[in-house]
Amino acid sequence: MTGYALKLAISQTIGHFWNESVGQIYPTLRRLEDQGLLERTRAMRRDSSVFSVTPSGLKQLRSLLREPPPPQTRRNALLLRLFFGRHLGPAHCRALLQGARDQATRELESYEHLSAALADEAGYAHDREYWLLTLMAGIHAARATIAWADESLQRLPDTMGQTSKRPGRPR
Repeated sequence: MTGYALKLAISQTIGHFWNESVGQIYPTLRRLEDQGLLERTRAMRRDSSVFSVTPSGLKQLRSLLREPPPPQTRRNALLLRLFFGRHLGPAHCRALLQGARDQATRELESYEHLSAALADEAGYAHDREYWLLTLMAGIHAARATIAWADESLQRLPDTMGQTSKRPGRPR
C-alpha cells in the first residue's frame, strides 16, 4: 500500500492503541526499503509509490513481535494538570475529570460496537480472537477511567475553601 493508505489503515485498525504520524511513516518506509525489508513499486499516480513487505521483511516483523515490548515512557497531560490542581482550583479540575469521563464513555461505546461488529464478521477468522484481545484492553481501560473519574469527582472539594475529609493530605 502507499504511505497514505498505511496511515489510514493504522488509524482504522490499531489506531485505538498505536499512532503513527505521516512524518514517521515515510522515513520508516524508506529505511525499511534500504534494508531490503520492503519493495517499492510505482502506483498508478506518478507521484505515489506502493510498498510491499519482502520475505525477509516478514521474517524481521515476526522476530520483532516476539521480543518483549520496551518500557513505555508515560506522559499524561491530564494527570499532570490534576497533580497541580491546587493552582487550577476545584471547578477547573472537575471540568477536566468530567471531560476525561466523557471521552472514556465515548471510547467504551466505540470499543463495544467494534467488538460486536468483529464478533459478527465472517472474515478474518485467523485474526479475530487476537483483535478482540486488544479491544478488551480498551474496554477495560475505558471502564477503569470512568470509575476513576467518578471516584475522583466525589473526592474533589466543591469550593476552594472546602478541603477533603481525608486527613494527612499534602497541601
